[in-house]
Amino acid sequence: MTGWDEEYLAGPEGQDWRVPVSELEARQNQLGELLAEAGISGAFIQHPVDLYYFSGGRQNASMFIPSSTAEQNRSVLFVRRSLKRAVYESGGTNAPHDIQSFPRSSQLVEVLRQRGVESAPGLQYGELPATFSQRFQRMLSELGTCPDVTSIIHGQREIKSQWERQQMDAAAEVQLRMFEAVEAVGSEGVTELELVAAAEAVSRSEGFGGNVQMRRFPLQCDRGVIVSGRAGGIPSFFDSAVGGTGAHPLAGMGSGFHRIKPNEPVLVDLVHAHRGYIVDMTRMFVAGTLSQQWHQRLEDMLAVKDTVVDVLDQGRTCEDAWNEAYALAVELGYEGHLMGMNPDQSRFLGHSVGLQLDESPVVAAGFDRPLPIGGTMAIEPKVVYGEGSIGSEDTWIRDSEGMHPVTAGGAWPWLTEW
Repeated sequence: MTGWDEEYLAGPEGQDWRVPVSELEARQNQLGELLAEAGISGAFIQHPVDLYYFSGGRQNASMFIPSSTAEQNRSVLFVRRSLKRAVYESGGTNAPHDIQSFPRSSQLVEVLRQRGVESAPGLQYGELPATFSQRFQRMLSELGTCPDVTSIIHGQREIKSQWERQQMDAAAEVQLRMFEAVEAVGSEGVTELELVAAAEAVSRSEGFGGNVQMRRFPLQCDRGVIVSGRAGGIPSFFDSAVGGTGAHPLAGMGSGFHRIKPNEPVLVDLVHAHRGYIVDMTRMFVAGTLSQQWHQRLEDMLAVKDTVVDVLDQGRTCEDAWNEAYALAVELGYEGHLMGMNPDQSRFLGHSVGLQLDESPVVAAGFDRPLPIGGTMAIEPKVVYGEGSIGSEDTWIRDSEGMHPVTAGGAWPWLTEW
């Protein structure tokens, strides 16, 4: 056999899991309009997540998307490897953009000029390593100085299309089965890693690709953070409420070899991504029963969650949601324990999700704008003590009628007893 067939590039039971051509076309057209508003000739897309978003795949490639005012208003995907796969993933003969081999570096400017480009396209400085972006700055320098288009692309991706919401709904269905697996295998003496393995087996079998994509360096996240008892009070490098021991120092967050003990809180924070689209959910478990004090802490965090949701539901800003929910947490006595313990506290109560776990906006100080209609956000108030952590999390969407849970919401109990 000397080659390969596109029939192997399929989802379960041969399903076509490519991004619809209509989605790709709409995204490219919208970016072209945003670039025109900013007075930028085009954008050179090179981050893998954005290549998937705009071209349908994440081959070794760069994509030029022109401003809507460009004379030759058609995007082009320059591919180093693999050209054949890039053609298929872009929609084949129906692709809304041209697909060709990447030209020699010395010829790139001339190729763009032949497409009517007269000024420097934007680069994603906020997403790329400095040496990589500098190399393309030099290659494109004949056209001028390349502006930064990172925030334009991030802003576009904040609002999810109907198709994207469907992927997140599908992810939430799989995620419920992940929690069912945790419920089925959990008991006194089981390790955190054994619980994670049960959840990840479900996720993998349903098509999870193996990586949780992130924007913030160092771009690492353990998608299954299950921590029990005192392990839930251990901080990590990761900017989140709950750290955990991890399996070893290089994997120093999330679940480890700690075994579940009776009557201790077990925090289960699971992420699943369906065709790239992430949902995030946290629930509490216990082998036995929790004390009244832990029950009160959970009840209080649900009140904080309700405050965040209510403010965002009104169309008010993410900063307003932070201020009001934080004030409530302080009033309830959690100032030193909300989203971690001093000095390792995180300063947010919700983060937008999509193709990446840490999208914008965030429920935090400085985000003086609302969650947009079509925005999807994981809202996760938690408190951390030396003897453990407790809280809740669901992924929400804001539509024209307000805030609605994408993940289980009240359909899965906040606390499950083994």
